Amino acid sequence: MKLPRRTFLHLAAGATVLPAVSRAAWAQAYPARPVRIIVGFGSGSAADILARLIAQWLSVRLGQPFVIENRVGAGGNLGTEAVVRAPPDGYTLILCASTDTINATLYDKLNFNFIRDIAPVAGIARGPNVLVVHPSFPAKTVPEFIAHAKANPGKVSFASAGIGSVSHVSGELFKATAGINMVHVPYRSLAPALTDLIGGQVQAIFSSTPPSIEFVRAGKLRALAVTSTMRSEALPNLPTIGDFLPGYEATLFTGLGAPKNTPAEIVERLNKEIKAALADAGLKVRLADLGNIPMPMTPADFSKLIADETEKWGKVIRAGNIKPK
Repeated sequence: MKLPRRTFLHLAAGATVLPAVSRAAWAQAYPARPVRIIVGFGSGSAADILARLIAQWLSVRLGQPFVIENRVGAGGNLGTEAVVRAPPDGYTLILCASTDTINATLYDKLNFNFIRDIAPVAGIARGPNVLVVHPSFPAKTVPEFIAHAKANPGKVSFASAGIGSVSHVSGELFKATAGINMVHVPYRSLAPALTDLIGGQVQAIFSSTPPSIEFVRAGKLRALAVTSTMRSEALPNLPTIGDFLPGYEATLFTGLGAPKNTPAEIVERLNKEIKAALADAGLKVRLADLGNIPMPMTPADFSKLIADETEKWGKVIRAGNIKPK
């Protein structure tokens, strides 16, 4: 039977719209079961703390548990690879962090390409590192720190969360900008590094604010400056390192990503919910207490930030000839 042309076109149009309607309905039903957020760093790290804040919000808003799974190892690469290999169905996500943009250059051979294989979902927060020293350290300002390091070349030690961590490359950028020589002491994560700094085994750390700010407030560590271009609301009396070394800037960002080819409808739904979280007054206060500011972004804007940070830290790693062990 030959259908009239108008009837045929109407049915054809309906057949075209149906898959889109089905995808939209599927996205509205998401999530139908618990969702994993892979964090490539240990419990108590800045990434872990911020991931748990967002996971709690999403769990309440979307009615399913968003469960944090710490996959520690290879500077966060083990966690990233687990997400790259996961089905692109929205049930395995990754807590993206600045370290991912560093690893792209730090490691010569990775089993993935972060920019190609991870779909950016949303930005979460951005915050400075803070240059903290043991209370017995003679320097109380950044100029005094630089002068002391120049007078004692190779004798000032700075700890980090590991080779290629943000705390490490922030220190390397500081060394290059200030023209000083310090000894890098890498740890497996920031928590033991801070413990040894409090104990006096090392002298300084360029620490992310969430795990260190309470030690500063309690007087167990002395903070000299923040690494951002603007002062931190959480530590308003601290200058920026850029006040003394123009052009210096090193901040840590976090966001959420998913395996490539995750349906756009799911990405958009998660982005919408995270933006709502970042606009919530209570969560904004919590982020501020941790020294972070909300970073609401579209997936496209977050993708550009990842590309820009990858280029920036690539230059630092190549200039410092930094290699993973």
